[in-house]
Amino acid sequence: MKLNTIAPSSGSTHYRKRVGRGNGSGHGTTAGRGCKGAGSRTGATSDPRFEGGQMPLYRRLPKVGFTNIFRKQFLPVNLNLLNKFSKGSIVDPAMLRSSGIIKNGKIWIKILGNGELKHALNIKAHAFSESAKKKIEAVGGTAEVLGESWQQA
Repeated sequence: MKLNTIAPSSGSTHYRKRVGRGNGSGHGTTAGRGCKGAGSRTGATSDPRFEGGQMPLYRRLPKVGFTNIFRKQFLPVNLNLLNKFSKGSIVDPAMLRSSGIIKNGKIWIKILGNGELKHALNIKAHAFSESAKKKIEAVGGTAEVLGESWQQA
């Protein structure tokens, strides 16, 4: 067997349909698009949800659930990430952003108790888990909860 003898199986390939090449081809004049209307024009597409006038699926299915537009989304930060700060420093959302621990400055921060804190820090965040608060106070640090009016500069 050689590369020049390899061919696709019989019937597995089809010739491309060449439209608009004269009436003798069987696909001339309107090129298989019918007469007039939006479907005959160049660039004509329909909404993928359109089902020919039938009630579309997205309208037939029941709507469930509820989205609370006032929900506060917290970004979790583990204690072990805070060991990079020097002893006694004040760690707030602005400091976390400048150090690269968080990317978005206008988001609520919650400190979680994963890992160990090696030295005392004064941490300011919007929420703390119980274990995080205990670990911070165990090494002599403070955990201050920021209020609702806090805004990132």
